[in-house]
Amino acid sequence: MSDFRMARDFLLSADYATARREFRWPEPAEFNWALDWFDGVLAAETPDAVALRIVGGESGPVSYTFAELSARSSQVAHWLREQGVNRGDRVLLMLGNQAELWEALLAAMKLGAVIIPATTLLTAKDITERVERGGVAHVIANASDAGKFDQGEYTRIAVGDAYGWLPFHEAYELDTTFTPEVPTRAGDTLLLYFTSGTTSQPKLVEHTHASYPIGHLSTMYWIGLRPGDVHLNVSSPGWAKHAWSNVFAPWNAGATVLIHDYQRFSAPALLEVLRDEAVTTFCAPPTVWRMLIQEDLTAWRLPLRTAVAAGEPLNPEIIDQVSKAWGITIRDGYGQTETTAQIGNVPGEALKPGSMGRPLPGYDVVLLDPHTGEPGDDGELCLPLDPRPMGLMAGYVGGSGEAMRDGYYHTGDMATRDDDGYITYVGRTDDVFKASDYRISPFELESVLLEHEAVAEAAVVPAPDPVRLAVPKAYVTLAPGYEPDEETARAIFQHCRRELAPYKRVRRLEFGELPKTISGKIRRVELRVREPRREYREEEFNR
Repeated sequence: MSDFRMARDFLLSADYATARREFRWPEPAEFNWALDWFDGVLAAETPDAVALRIVGGESGPVSYTFAELSARSSQVAHWLREQGVNRGDRVLLMLGNQAELWEALLAAMKLGAVIIPATTLLTAKDITERVERGGVAHVIANASDAGKFDQGEYTRIAVGDAYGWLPFHEAYELDTTFTPEVPTRAGDTLLLYFTSGTTSQPKLVEHTHASYPIGHLSTMYWIGLRPGDVHLNVSSPGWAKHAWSNVFAPWNAGATVLIHDYQRFSAPALLEVLRDEAVTTFCAPPTVWRMLIQEDLTAWRLPLRTAVAAGEPLNPEIIDQVSKAWGITIRDGYGQTETTAQIGNVPGEALKPGSMGRPLPGYDVVLLDPHTGEPGDDGELCLPLDPRPMGLMAGYVGGSGEAMRDGYYHTGDMATRDDDGYITYVGRTDDVFKASDYRISPFELESVLLEHEAVAEAAVVPAPDPVRLAVPKAYVTLAPGYEPDEETARAIFQHCRRELAPYKRVRRLEFGELPKTISGKIRRVELRVREPRREYREEEFNR
């Protein structure tokens, strides 16, 4: 613990050059962030400081201090143990932005259970796959989502009342202190995250009790978090970015996690929260920033000290508009579910529009030519495995394959580096793309399209969108007997709505023959190149 605290305190005050030169990852043999750091330091030394505040929800604003969350999560840990949750058991955690999410996360961590975060947007089919592939033994979900779960052999725990499910609220009757049966090894598995992947079988990313809790010291440094900050991050539970900026990075710094809980996004409502809650640090995907600049930002006087964006490349014009209105510069950064923040524009350093920044403390980045494997200033972003960065995943469950080879972790992302060391994102080495900050796998969407009787062949590519950056567009070759008309298109869209979670749905459709290689493989590259040249009517963007 002392090494972790020293590393954290060093980053709170070090400039970029010093941090890059002198920072070293702490490497404890035993470490349980919830017990050692959250309970042992934050709750013990700043018990009355607000750890979590949720505004905008149906129950009104609620706040929890570090001492209160420590006690409540200990109660939940005791109760979960009584229900048979043991060290190493896999727990699917599918809750929204509600206090029980953080309580369950800390409780499972204290127990040494393995957490599989899941978004509430998942369909019943998605859930069944995750339960089976993840080896899930226990599920914690809202009562309203209970109907999505099948009759599999796992413990069912509900927040709220659901027939046949164990009631989560019973936990609050138990002891508010918790002592583990045995110490937690730093290399024990803590989190398993499903990725979108490029196939119908998403990869399962394994993080340890060290790789994310300790690894997110780099994320804390990139954001510029300080003790006592009020940090607002726009992200949905179930995705790695939620753990980045709504759990580990702000609480590593001793900051308040502020949650804006909403059913439908509203830029004016978000601006009101930033003002009324005195937010000092703010993180949002470029999709949200694009919505914000549609408002008159000069009319809003905010206490923001710093702001960042992540998830997709940030447009320079957004940076310029926010800078003119508020006098702060949005700083871009880069990381993955498989890592913590690797690259970023950090506070106090010069920013180059369009660049992700430079490698963060604890990370060395090499650009390898995808054909020759030689390092240079253009190529695939790779991380040397010797020394291995703390924030890198332990690997993929079932084998890391091509991702870990030749002494490097291969990110699958292409980039360039200039003479000053600033790195600019180019694109994926595969077909995966981002839509509204969600990673979309064309293969998965194509598989659903092919389930419809009218679809003979399908290819999904990103189509430009002024708000979401991109939306999934399907090129479809019809089966005999079907006409390329509005009725057929409507039937296919309805099928997608039934089978896909909202963030994955196909938004545009075009009928025709698909370009192919000589061997018969679909050439998505031709379709991707074609899309940016298209012009869409305004009503098509709002479909």
